[in-house]
Amino acid sequence: MDTAVARVADWWRRVLASDVLHSFRSSRLVMLSAAVAAIYFSGAMLAPWLAPQDPFDLAKLQLLDAFTPPVWMEGGEARFPLGSDNQGRDVLSTIMFGSRVSLLVGVASVLFAMLLGVTLGLISGYVGGSVDAFIMRVADIQLSFPAILIALLIDGMVRLAIPGSRHTELAVLVLILSIGLSFWVQYARTVRGVTMVEKNKEYVLAARVIGVPPALIMLRHVLPNVMGPTLVIATINLATAVITEATLSFLGVGVPPTQPSLGTLIRIGNDFLFSGEWWITIFPGAALAILVLSVNLLGDWLRDALNPKLR
Repeated sequence: MDTAVARVADWWRRVLASDVLHSFRSSRLVMLSAAVAAIYFSGAMLAPWLAPQDPFDLAKLQLLDAFTPPVWMEGGEARFPLGSDNQGRDVLSTIMFGSRVSLLVGVASVLFAMLLGVTLGLISGYVGGSVDAFIMRVADIQLSFPAILIALLIDGMVRLAIPGSRHTELAVLVLILSIGLSFWVQYARTVRGVTMVEKNKEYVLAARVIGVPPALIMLRHVLPNVMGPTLVIATINLATAVITEATLSFLGVGVPPTQPSLGTLIRIGNDFLFSGEWWITIFPGAALAILVLSVNLLGDWLRDALNPKLR
């Protein structure tokens, strides 16, 4: 027991003395970005308990409350701090609940793309030959198309294969798969390059000599060495995935109106932008922009912190 406690204490001391943590504490901008991202994630996860109103509870919605301006404007009410939309829903509450969907799609699609890309990259770099050539040619073909176009294509194919009612139920899952399949190439190419370097080093050659299976070599020896650049790509891709989801929802091919995300809220508010009810689209748009900016800043910091040559 004492040995386990000592190991935990030693690990914690090494974490506090690490260069990554020192780099984090030495930048106020990075700390601010981390705080903003933490607030977003906490607000989204705790929306059912923190939001002033449940925008999905139709029994509590009143059409007479529609188009209420923000609290600091004439006619504003304290129960609608950022105003209300065309259905009488509190804009702040819709942003918090909409962020849940946007972050769910963003995080899940990045994890799916990372799993697929890292797996294919390890196989391509370690096996080589015709397997490497095939995977990389598929990646090159996909790189010739914008990610949003790939996502639209996959979503359209699923809509043709699945009936409309069933597609609505699976809309979030389809969106995760669409975005994930459009992002795996970056992971695969990066992991392939690192794997081709690592597989020729002495510790991998020694593992081969003693008869360690190739799959175990890739998982136990090569994979830990590719996780650094992979985490950097994942952090930056999270912001891109959230923007892609918002774009698809804005175009009407993302999540259904019953599960509004930030993109859906912006699309709904866009119809009333020039009629004076600007807060319906401006505040969700600002929330999306701030979230993406904070995640991008964290990704840039993580890239520099994990690469000594960029410090």
